[in-house]
Order: sequence, then structure tokens, then C-alpha cells
Amino acid sequence: MNPRRIVADFGVFSRGYLRNPFGLFFSLIFPLILIGIFGLIYTNGGSAKITVYAENLDHNSNASLEFLSALNSTGAVTVQVVDASSIGNFSQYLGQNGDPVGIVIPAGFAQSYGNQTPVNVTIYVNPQDAVSTGTTEAAVQGVANAFNLHAAGGQPFVGVRSSTLGSTIFGNIDFLIPGLIGFTIVTSPMFAMVEISSTYKKERLFRQLSLTPLTKGEWLLSKILFYVALTFVSAAMMIGFGTLVFHAHVTLNIAVLPFLFVGPLFFVSLGMLAGSVAKTPESAGVIGNIITFPMMFLSGTFFPVQSFNPPLQAFAHILPLFYVIDGMNQVLLFGNLGRAGDDLAIVLVGAVLLFIAAIIAFKWRDE
Repeated sequence: MNPRRIVADFGVFSRGYLRNPFGLFFSLIFPLILIGIFGLIYTNGGSAKITVYAENLDHNSNASLEFLSALNSTGAVTVQVVDASSIGNFSQYLGQNGDPVGIVIPAGFAQSYGNQTPVNVTIYVNPQDAVSTGTTEAAVQGVANAFNLHAAGGQPFVGVRSSTLGSTIFGNIDFLIPGLIGFTIVTSPMFAMVEISSTYKKERLFRQLSLTPLTKGEWLLSKILFYVALTFVSAAMMIGFGTLVFHAHVTLNIAVLPFLFVGPLFFVSLGMLAGSVAKTPESAGVIGNIITFPMMFLSGTFFPVQSFNPPLQAFAHILPLFYVIDGMNQVLLFGNLGRAGDDLAIVLVGAVLLFIAAIIAFKWRDE
């Protein structure tokens, strides 16, 4: 490895990349747009209230009004009462207006509650909206439990309060920042290296490089160093943007730096390897997409892995990007350096093996 040749190739590649507005947009600007979009969605503390439309068929009895008032005071939902006589079929009304959640207080609710006889409150939910469904069902069940306790003459002395995982101050935007840093770590080098390796091979640029003193290892290392530098810039921009604009609670820690180095090392090598084994640029693109897209959506970038079903969680745990994002979460949010170290070790071992495999797989000249 000759440092002067690595630096020279680094400079040539950097100038070419910086002249490409498409690459710069997806590397630096697009993640900021995503943070802006999700930040606006989560601007109300990370959990916007869900509107629950209520149809009160008990003629606004005191018990039914108290039930709806208690539901509204939970803080999880906002109750909006609709006139039962003017909307017709309540279920169709919800569907026609695009409102996924509704609740019906049945006629005789107050009488049944006073006589301590069973009565059911009906919830209309949209199975495709798991968040609204789960939140509303939990809020209604909580109020129903409180009413049952009061009717039985009990005194509530055990309370329940919710807290975001790890700290009471963390919100969705805080977890999104490490995920989007991971998003840039995988997308920029993977797509670029798959395209470069296949295109250079097709256009015989590798053959021309073989006539220079530059070695394969030096050429690949210069690309890794470029994407490491790009990752540092992108991560700094995202952390700064999320912190200044949306007041994200991330703790800057030097322990995050190894992930910003090892991540690009892993995915530059993986992209180079995928492009080297492909016969054509078209097939290289297919291979790159097959590798990249599952990691983008199943590694915790946008959705928590814990919300997946068990088989999908098991699959997520074999994806390398999962350990990059989880490690950054442990460093930036929880300060759990032990678990972050385990994640880093997994990614580092894989990165070294892939780097060696990539050097072996690609050739300056086709046989």
C-alpha cells in the first residue's frame, strides 16, 4: 500500500463524485429531507394524538359522557362526538371520511352501568392502521377498567404511566437519526460501487488502471476512505439538523466514530464484491437492489425491529446494517458501550472478510 497513490486516487474520485449532483443529493440532501418530513410528523413530542369519532346512542347520559370525557383525558386520543341521527351507518361514515377509528356507546349504557350488568362499548378500527388501532383499544380498555373498578367500589391505588424506552425524553425523531445515518452508510457506497465495478469492467477501465502503478488494494482503499469522509459529513449534518431544528436528544460520543468508519468499509467492499461477480451492469444493479432494499427496511432504519413478527426479527438479526444501526443507537441514545462494542465487533469481522474477498474477486483484466 503506497499512501501517495491512495491519496492521488482519492482526489481523482472525490472530484468526479462532487461534480455529480445526483450522488450528492442522495448522499447529503435526501437524508435531511427525510428528517424534515418525519420531524414534522413527530413535532408534537413524537406521538400525535389520534382522533376517535364517537357515536353516543345513550342519549348523552351522565355515565356515557363521563366515559367519553375520561377517554379524552387519557392524552392518547382526541374524542370527537358525531350526531348519530345525521350520519346514517356509522361504519360506512368512518370509511367514507377516511377516519380509521370510531367508538359507539350503546343505548342503555348508563342503566347497565348502574345495575352492574354487562354492556359492551364497540370500537371500529382499520386493521391496516396498527398504531391507531392499538392506541385506541388500549385507551378504551383502560377507561373501561377504571369504570369497572369504580362500579365495584374499589379504590385505585396502583397507577400506570408510560415512558419512552431508555429515557423519558426520547422521541421518534431521536431513534430516526441513527437509522438514517445507517441508511446513508448502506445506500451511497453500495449503489455506487456496484455501478462502478460493473461499468469499469464493461468499458475496460480496469484494464487501463492495470497499466498504472496503482494496486487493486490501493484503488479499493481510496474508495473506502472517500465514503468514510462522506459518511462523517452526512452524519454531522443529520445530527446537527435534527438537534437544532427538532431538538433531538442524541448524546455526541466519540464511540460512534468507529461505526462511521467500519460501516463504509463493510458496504464498499460488499458493493465491490457484488459488482465483480456480476456479468453485466444490468445484472449488477439487480444484485445490488436485492442486497440493499431488505436491509433498508428491515434493519431498523424506519421501523423498530422489535415490532416485527419473530421470524422477521430473526431475519433482521442476520443483516449487517442492523448491527450498525443498533450500535449507533446504543452509543448516541443509551450510552450502552458494552452492547455497542459487540455490534462493532460483528461488523468489523464481516468488513475485513469482505474487503479481502473483494480484492480477490475483482481483476484488472478479464481472463
